Amino acid sequence: MTEEMNVTKRTNDTTSQNANDKYRRAFLLTLVSLILVIAFAVWMWWESSCNAMRRAQQTATKTGNDLSQSPAQAQITSDSAVLSSDTPLAPIQLSPQRMQSIGVKIGKVESKILNEEIRSYGNVLPNERRFAYVQTRFAGWIRQVYADATGDFIRKGQPLFTIYSPDLVAYLLAKKNNGVLQQSTVSGVSDGAASLIAAARARLQQFDIPESEIAKLDHTGEAITDLTFYSPASGYVTERNALPNMYVQPDTKLYAIADLSDIWVLAQIFQNDAGKIKPGDPAEVTLDAYPGRVFKGRVDYLLPQLDVATRTLPVRLVFSNPDLKLRPGMYVNVRLKLPLGKRLIVPDSAIFHSGTKNLIFTYAGDGNIEPNEVELGPHVGDQFVITKGIKAGEQIVTSANFLIDSEAQLQAAAGAFAPPPPGAGQAAAMNAPAQAQANVELTTAPSPPQKGNNTVRVKLADQLGKPLTGAQVTVTFFMAAMPAMGMAAMKTVVQTSDKGGGTYEGSGSLGSGGTWQVTITAIQNGQTIANKQFTVDATGGM
Repeated sequence: MTEEMNVTKRTNDTTSQNANDKYRRAFLLTLVSLILVIAFAVWMWWESSCNAMRRAQQTATKTGNDLSQSPAQAQITSDSAVLSSDTPLAPIQLSPQRMQSIGVKIGKVESKILNEEIRSYGNVLPNERRFAYVQTRFAGWIRQVYADATGDFIRKGQPLFTIYSPDLVAYLLAKKNNGVLQQSTVSGVSDGAASLIAAARARLQQFDIPESEIAKLDHTGEAITDLTFYSPASGYVTERNALPNMYVQPDTKLYAIADLSDIWVLAQIFQNDAGKIKPGDPAEVTLDAYPGRVFKGRVDYLLPQLDVATRTLPVRLVFSNPDLKLRPGMYVNVRLKLPLGKRLIVPDSAIFHSGTKNLIFTYAGDGNIEPNEVELGPHVGDQFVITKGIKAGEQIVTSANFLIDSEAQLQAAAGAFAPPPPGAGQAAAMNAPAQAQANVELTTAPSPPQKGNNTVRVKLADQLGKPLTGAQVTVTFFMAAMPAMGMAAMKTVVQTSDKGGGTYEGSGSLGSGGTWQVTITAIQNGQTIANKQFTVDATGGM
């Protein structure tokens, strides 16, 4: 019994060991399979990434080259790229209907004498060159005051006040002692008396005592008790410190008299106008106190220090003011008229600012428009001065420049330099002769094309009207970048398939409504038999 039990036990152990071996082999097999699957997945991901990079490089290399491919089925390739600011512009031709629809207006370059006007503001100030101050050259006491109010008008030579000074008695004492000293027997005394009188007289002259008062002293021999001071100039008393019985020193400023027959206006101009102004230029001021009256003057001086707070430069103007209409402290409106001579001018609406370039579109008739780079001078009112790039009398476009610039960029980007045929810009069929042997006709469904999916049909025929088959026909839609509106360039390439009877058809999606540059290229037996450029207007908005 025991032996049988042992045999049974060994049999069970063997069976259990075999089962464990099977599980172990199955686990290892599963683990190896999982590792192989993961490795295969990693390899597939890596290969896909490499292929994507290669395709991107090939696409970048082909940008701007010949877009013709050899398709069996219709397919679409869409790209977006921002045009460089240095993209060349091409002449274009627009039909009269197209010019009218986008609002094109034609003007002329004019040559005429210009005066630039700078408007500013300012304040009236007294002319510092016409100030007069009244002071004494000796100490004394003021007796009587005649000019006793600030703001009074004083004429030159009019009495201001009287003053008494002990210093004025020295001359009389010298004269009285002269007779006694002349009788002296001491050697040199008589000669010294004469010198003393001369010195006293010279001192009175240095005190600025009028000769008439000195002559009066010589004649009467009496001391001056009330010496009268007269006004040195005509003007208005702007400061008065002379009071009766006041003791004054030579450093006491008694009166300030301003002659307002000429006044200053301190105007403020922006620093970018500082180089246009020079002394002597005519100036005008107006103010609300005298409606309709214009005061004429001139530029006197440009002050050297700029006001850092307002970024303005003070300019001093001089005006004649005989009737005292302009009073110190008044706020005035300033106009500076700067002569520029004879210049070429165009309306500012004729200038198209394209990056670092300034363009004008010249018009040669029959819808032919050509962009020209120009150099600008000053902006005068609503006109620009042109210094280079155009001649007087030339016809120019004065409106719709943004749309015309887009058309010109489209022509340049598509490699088109020759003007498109008459009737360009319409969504109807285009039947103008191509550059090679074939005639090309384009239609779309819907017509006109719209934003989104469109069906494109091209009919190809020779000069006799016989349908051409077996060609590779590519239709490229291109819209230039519009940086001002935040739009990048858009391009849609439609590869068509031959439907027989000279008809080729494909479909494509337009990313926006608006004006698209269309290029149709047809290649047969390795030769280009058609290369047509024109524009179409798509509906649907931006």
